[in-house]
Amino acid sequence: MGTDKITVNGLTFEPYLKKEHIAEQVERVAQEINRDHGDDKPLFVCVLTGAFVFAADLFRACNINDSEMVFIRYKSYDGMSTTGNAKQVMGLDEDLTGRTVIVVEDIVDTGITAKSLIATLKEKNPKAVKFATLLFKPESLRTDAKPDYVGFEIPSKFIIGYGLDIDGKARNLSDIYVVCENVE
Repeated sequence: MGTDKITVNGLTFEPYLKKEHIAEQVERVAQEINRDHGDDKPLFVCVLTGAFVFAADLFRACNINDSEMVFIRYKSYDGMSTTGNAKQVMGLDEDLTGRTVIVVEDIVDTGITAKSLIATLKEKNPKAVKFATLLFKPESLRTDAKPDYVGFEIPSKFIIGYGLDIDGKARNLSDIYVVCENVE
């Protein structure tokens, strides 16, 4: 087994996206948001827990004066698999009337959480709801909730690192790792 592989919860993972490449894509997404919403003073809504690393880096890279960041929490995963439903664990109290809202998510997989969250936010009469995700798995999408801003399109494989976890572990990794299909 190579030294670049890691083991978490008995599973072996190999490097997939290096921190430098992640940083480049975060900067690109930030520039797209700056271009589209720099005058809107948007409210960034970070979906905890996985998106906190991406949200922090994206928020700093956007450099939009008078923008704000708030946090909500949804849960849709148990271990390595999605539960098939999105449960809101921590809600949003802010008045969204007339505001541009940019949801910041770590990954859009089935789109179930994204669709639920967008519907909930639209009930609060925002000017617009946009969705930014670091990672998007288009072949796993089961709803019409396609993100507006995407760092990377990736295949439907289980990944960890840069905020993404397995049972709460591995969020602190700077790189993103993918589960090994064939472990020697």
